[in-house]
Formats: sequence, structure tokens, C-alpha cells
Amino acid sequence: MDDRLLEAINRFARDTPGLHVLVNGYASYGIAVFALLLLTGWWTARHSNDPARMATALCAGAAVLVAVALNQPIVHAVARPRPYTTHHDLLVLAHRSTDPSFPSDHAAMAGAAAVGLLLASWRLGTIAVAAAIAMAGARVYIGAHYPSDVAVGLALGGVVAVVFYALARAALTRLVVAAGRTRLRPLLAPSSPRR
Repeated sequence: MDDRLLEAINRFARDTPGLHVLVNGYASYGIAVFALLLLTGWWTARHSNDPARMATALCAGAAVLVAVALNQPIVHAVARPRPYTTHHDLLVLAHRSTDPSFPSDHAAMAGAAAVGLLLASWRLGTIAVAAAIAMAGARVYIGAHYPSDVAVGLALGGVVAVVFYALARAALTRLVVAAGRTRLRPLLAPSSPRR
């Protein structure tokens, strides 16, 4: 099934040469979209002046780092070859990497950002979910991953975001409140108006 889906997506890639530059660019550099969304989540939380909301936004960013850190040992333990190493007739738009394929780091990052942002802001989270699905599809389109690589990566990232939120949000909220009484306050809330 994984091979058949990969081949179907690769046929679509062959039939859509006009999308190659756009999809390859997003697959390679779309991480910047998630960085921008996470920064927007932080900025929105900062202006809400709500420590719990700020803690949730910070959880989203931290979950991305944790998801990628947890993904790496799995990648090396499974050591699944990239699709282009076993499917020699595959159209490959990706830079050929020697790193293993399963699960996708890009998808794990995207899944964590999307679910973390859903917890912080429904609007930003919805945009991030669409961006994550697009990232997963793009990674398969360019021949860098099998569909199961990105599906498991998205799921792993999403689970990490939920678990990290559940474990860390309360403590992080207390930390935000305490840090709000220090020189870090401008990073956590807008300046108080002068009287």
C-alpha cells in the first residue's frame, strides 16, 4: 500500500512539472512558515496578557524541539532507506540525503507545531494544520519520504505536543507569572501603560 501510494503521488509529480519549484521550495524551506506561526502564537499570547495563554504558546514551541529530539533515535533505530534508494525509477526532486527515512523529521516538527498551535489558538492552529498536511504531502511529492514516513511523523509530533502540554503547562504558567515580575516581562506581556 505504501509503495502504491508513493508511486501514485510520484506519477502526479511527473504530470505537474509546473509545481516542482513551488513544492520543492516548500518541502525544503517550509519550516520558516512554522517558525512564523509559532512567533505569531507567542506575539498573540503576549498581547493577551494571560500567563496561561503565554504558557500554551511556549509549550507549542517547546513541543517542536522535543518532537524532533525524540524522533531522531527512532529514525536511526528503524533505519529505513529513503524511497529513491530502492525505487530507481522514481522522480526525485529532493536533495538526496543519506539519513534514514522513517519517521520524517519535517512531519514530526509540523505535527507538533500544528497541534501545539491548535491548543494555543484555534485560528493559528487551523492554519498550521493545513501547513503541516501540505508539508507532509510535499515531502512525498519530492521523493524524500514514503507516505507512512510522514503520517507517522505527523502523529508523533501531535502526540508529543499534547503530552508536553499536559505535563508542562501548569508549571510553565507559574514560571511565566514569576518571570513577569523580572526583566523578562517585555517578552511575556506588553508594557504597562504609564500613569
